[in-house]
Amino acid sequence: MFKLIKQRLNDIGTLKALCEGAERHALQDQQRAPGAEHFLLAALDLPDGTAGRSFERVGVDASGLPQAIQRQYAEALRPLGLDPRIAAELAQAQAPLPSNRGAYAAAPSGEEVMQALAADRAGRGPLLGADVVAKVAGLDGGVAARALRLMGVEPAALRAAAEAEGDAWRNVH
Repeated sequence: MFKLIKQRLNDIGTLKALCEGAERHALQDQQRAPGAEHFLLAALDLPDGTAGRSFERVGVDASGLPQAIQRQYAEALRPLGLDPRIAAELAQAQAPLPSNRGAYAAAPSGEEVMQALAADRAGRGPLLGADVVAKVAGLDGGVAARALRLMGVEPAALRAAAEAEGDAWRNVH
């Protein structure tokens, strides 16, 4: 019983760090509400290291993820007639938005990640960065999925790698 309570408290701390990190990444991207891509970036910041190792399992350096995400934002402006290179330069010149006040709110893709994590917690052990990677990689579309493909990552392979990384971590700890 005590072990379960301790795990729940640890999971709350992990969720807090994940949400705060996702919000920080979103504000840096000039967005008020974090999307799945921001939760993926925040997972890479978690101290367990399983998110980064999930990328390593598929032979990809996760440090290229922020640039791939920025490229997706810039490419989204192409249909409006804005050159993606100019959009990228403008985005880099912007200071992060100030912190949000009031209740926490994620973008729809971010909410989808959080709901998937909550639905999958029963009997899984501690919440890890790899769990977040697996959930984001399981999304069908959006900025995160397009950024992963741009990096040469097949989302299904990353999801499987993240699940394997999470299982490996839980077996050792």
